[in-house]
Amino acid sequence: MPRSPKIVAALLALAATAQAGAVERVEVPRSDGASTPLMVYEPAATKACPPLLLVSHGAGGSEQGLRYVGEALSADGWRVVAMGHRESGLPVLKQDLRSGGFKGGITALVTDAPAYRARFLDVDAALAWSEQRCPAPFKALLGHSMGAITVMLEAGAHNKLGLAPKGGFDAYVALSPEGPGPVFPAGAWAPIRAPMLLVTGTRDQGLGGDYRWRMQAFDGLGPGCRWLAIVDGANHMNFGGGQFAAGVQKSTTTLVATYLDALRAGSCGMPPALDGVSIRQKPRS
Repeated sequence: MPRSPKIVAALLALAATAQAGAVERVEVPRSDGASTPLMVYEPAATKACPPLLLVSHGAGGSEQGLRYVGEALSADGWRVVAMGHRESGLPVLKQDLRSGGFKGGITALVTDAPAYRARFLDVDAALAWSEQRCPAPFKALLGHSMGAITVMLEAGAHNKLGLAPKGGFDAYVALSPEGPGPVFPAGAWAPIRAPMLLVTGTRDQGLGGDYRWRMQAFDGLGPGCRWLAIVDGANHMNFGGGQFAAGVQKSTTTLVATYLDALRAGSCGMPPALDGVSIRQKPRS
């Protein structure tokens, strides 16, 4: 049976004071001969193989970011693997910023098709490494910002970059999703069939506008188990692991755990009642 939102919130709160299981950094081989750094958050020991959540950071990030997701979801029983995407990490972003300024540099990186192809190789490498430990019964992919673009691409969204990754996850989570723009045309999300949770905030600015621009990704999805959560006052870096954002991050991980745990149990579940968070749902069919 799915856990109630209150129980989920209580379990996730444990991550703030205690580590649910082991945390380790590993380096795994990619199919092109390069390697992918991973931060692995294991849940407390269980007899069965835990569900798997892969985490994809934004432009300029690393496997060290989004730690709040790793700690909270491992406390909820998930193996969380945060990937480091070197081809879209901080050194690459700094170079783009020097040559194109802030907006131009960000745009250059988030529209770089080879950078996404490298991300897809990172995803494949992380999946292969985890499967060698044990075959997960449920696999989800979560990403923030450029990582959310990666999520949408993996889920099957149309795009302007000619990208068609493997996908195949049981569910997807997009923190700060992108609306129509240099990556996604209007209507890009119609082909997506898998369950998806989207989370943004009223101060979550992006290249194409504010949170209402980001909401267009949800509007473009068809019926199914899809939630959109809008966190009042939350900005872009709150979701990306920024400091002084404990409330936003607790709400975010409670949403993610509630949504994914219900799917694992075979239902779409009920959205949790969280202060300052409004949630929309798509019709099931």
